Amino acid sequence: MVVCGDDALAHRLAAELRDVYGERVTLVVPSAREPHRPRIPPPARALVRAGALLGRVSAAMVRPSPLPSEAPGDGAEPPEETVRILEAAQPDDAALTEANIAGAGALALVYDDDELNIHAALRARRLNPRLRLVIRLYNRKLGQHLEELLDQAAAVAALGSGDGGDAEGADASTTVLSDADTVAPALAGAAVAGTSKVVEADGLLLRAVERTPVPPGRPGEPGVCTLALLPASAGEPADATGAATVSAAGDEGPVLLPDETATAAATGCGTVVLETVSYTGRPVRRRWLRGRGAPLASLFSRRLRWSLAGVVGAVLALAVASSLTLGEDPTHAVYLSLLDLFAINDPALDEPAPRKVLQLLSGLTGLLLLPVLVAAAFEGLGTFRSASALRRPPRGLSGHVVLLGLGKVGTRVLARLHEMGIPVVCIEGDPEARGIALARRLRVPTVLGDVTQEGVLEAAMIERAATLLALTSEDTTNLEASLYARSVHPRLRVTLRLFDDRFATAVYRTLRAAHPGALTRSRSVTYLAAPAFAGAMMGREILGAIPVERRVLLIARFAVRGHAALEGRTVAEVLRPGRLRVLAVDTSAPDDPEPDAAGAAATPPPAEERTPARLVHELGDDYVLRPQDRVLLVATRQGLGDLHARNRGTAAGAGTGRDDRAGQV
Repeated sequence: MVVCGDDALAHRLAAELRDVYGERVTLVVPSAREPHRPRIPPPARALVRAGALLGRVSAAMVRPSPLPSEAPGDGAEPPEETVRILEAAQPDDAALTEANIAGAGALALVYDDDELNIHAALRARRLNPRLRLVIRLYNRKLGQHLEELLDQAAAVAALGSGDGGDAEGADASTTVLSDADTVAPALAGAAVAGTSKVVEADGLLLRAVERTPVPPGRPGEPGVCTLALLPASAGEPADATGAATVSAAGDEGPVLLPDETATAAATGCGTVVLETVSYTGRPVRRRWLRGRGAPLASLFSRRLRWSLAGVVGAVLALAVASSLTLGEDPTHAVYLSLLDLFAINDPALDEPAPRKVLQLLSGLTGLLLLPVLVAAAFEGLGTFRSASALRRPPRGLSGHVVLLGLGKVGTRVLARLHEMGIPVVCIEGDPEARGIALARRLRVPTVLGDVTQEGVLEAAMIERAATLLALTSEDTTNLEASLYARSVHPRLRVTLRLFDDRFATAVYRTLRAAHPGALTRSRSVTYLAAPAFAGAMMGREILGAIPVERRVLLIARFAVRGHAALEGRTVAEVLRPGRLRVLAVDTSAPDDPEPDAAGAAATPPPAEERTPARLVHELGDDYVLRPQDRVLLVATRQGLGDLHARNRGTAAGAGTGRDDRAGQV
């Protein structure tokens, strides 16, 4: 595996491939010596020697121990492979050749520059058409077009070489991912109490929710499965929902994917349960001018609307009086009143006295209407001029989420919170930030200013907010804003974006000790995104990540055909408590017919004709997985690594007459 990048995600991804999947990794970085660059956590320092080619440096790392963020007892033995570090300013042809791209199975391009990733992907596809590519792009539409282009290039190269079948077996696919899109649902869910991560897969909507401890003798609410047990630590109080919150590495952590025996024996502790949800809301109603300008309710002020209503009422009253006193037709009476109102009717010199009085009253009403029309014109002009400006937080706002930082991640989180209908107030110090345009288009209140300065958080009404979501790229800025917000609102829920695990652990413990009645969460974007990128490099489709404290559970979808660890096994045989379990099975594909002379297999139905996947409790633990089935799994990172090792070990054993890696699982 080859990983090219210039920030924390590249190092996280290399550690993920090495520690979880046991792969040999070549990490291409601009510099291996810069102090601000995060390191792959080895137990000893890397040995660096000078390279002779183009001034690059190769570093052979000794075998590391598992990541410190993983709880002990996961059972994964340290891999024997090493990580090779290659220094290169650009991922050009020389750098990719030195990284042995021709013999690599997959390449991940995770630079923070989309253009650089695209150029490197085109070079890599030309150097190795069979290579599996994983590209980090922020632009979604461009990513879709790039996937089609690179997949088509791989297919053309395979046909030109005459080994299309081998190329297909090599899975020369292209996957475009965005770290911001990957972690936005988890961060949005952590920011809102009672809102959880929702994953859509094979027609099912699944969400993970935290439940409070159930008193003895009272049955708990049913769910698809129990994802984790949250035991109360000896010295730490429960969070706002009543569920005990464990700290990071070093303390007793949550029990992930427990079996039925462990779940039944666990009493007095919170749980994380996976549930199925269905849409029962009302359809969205289209409104005139919605999203295209100012809302109609704010076009005119309330006082002006009442003034206009008074003028209309006066005109109707004059028309009724004219109809009653003069015996005129009501429609004609309204017409004459409007003519008198706008002073375009002839004077009623020879008319009866009631007609003269009504004409004078209509003229007086017309004089009163003139300033109302002028005020309406100015208010309407001012409203439309301010439609493109940033809104200020309205008076009386409460229970909202204060979102700090509108960069790549903050922009995606803002879009997610807006889709969920949650009130948000944004704070951004850069007027040219990426998310300012989105906040202006969505009419989200935004405060421009440095959050470290006094009065900025107060302008966002932090004292009335429910949650602070600090998502800037600076750990110290997030921490300073959180501490000041807690001093103003001690029970404020805080979600921090922190990279360093040790720093996050210290911050977590300090905030929990100082404010035991408030909820505190710390999240790392690279830590949540790295499993999805690693899964894509291994050829798996990672559908979502569910954070459980400082650990992550992954929901993935697998095709059973050709996977020795799944094909022909029952659901109970696939289950591995603490690591892996089957959630649902897509059984919509028909049984395979008898192969014909050409050995052709049955064609699976298109995606639009598939029925929703069936949950495991509907099928039973004795259901045997067919080759044409697709399974939905929830697993730890080590669980997915073990599943890959079992499949690879079985394939090796089939060729040598034995399974050399069976003892490692």
